[in-house]
Amino acid sequence: MTEVIKRIEELVQKQFENEGTGHDWYHIDRVRKIALKINSKEGGNRDIVELAALLHDISDHKFNGGDFQKGGEVSRQILMDCHVDEKTIQAVVDIVNNVSFKGSGEENNIKSIEGKIVQDADRIDAVGAIGIARTFAYGGAVGQPIYDPKIAPKTSQTKEEYVSGRTHTINHFYEKLLLLADRMHTKNGRIIALERTAYMQDFLDQFYSEWNVD
Repeated sequence: MTEVIKRIEELVQKQFENEGTGHDWYHIDRVRKIALKINSKEGGNRDIVELAALLHDISDHKFNGGDFQKGGEVSRQILMDCHVDEKTIQAVVDIVNNVSFKGSGEENNIKSIEGKIVQDADRIDAVGAIGIARTFAYGGAVGQPIYDPKIAPKTSQTKEEYVSGRTHTINHFYEKLLLLADRMHTKNGRIIALERTAYMQDFLDQFYSEWNVD
């Protein structure tokens, strides 16, 4: 499996180098490292965790026209080309297809311990200082304003509202990022997420103090 992982790592790194929305190779590599760290403490199949972490953004719905299943299809073909066994392929595909946040009001379909670990790792990289930087990178890339006080956040959204609703970058903290710590599956993921969430709250307090110039 070491050679397969190396091959997929090289493929993913090539595809995502110089990506400018915060979903770049370094994000993927951080998710892998966080996932493996949690995996070492919480259990689960290490190969499935690492493969799913490497492939979790391979065809993200935000960039492929809104297809939440495409990532699994692409992942399956890559793994088949690497002659990975069907049981492992299906486990990875299930994670890739369900790892994304789909709105605070939507059911989370992650079932396996490996999937829970990868989802926690992906969400951890969405919070804290890194999460702040990635949020503004993505907001700028898709043309969102930084902040519009006339548009209030919606903290219980359907998938359709989350994907297509008009918003601004500061709202994303309330519609997703500040909610993630309480949605962690693993004990170790929650510890990391709570610390990073506190940092984000401090940032928001400072942001408002600078925005509200008297």
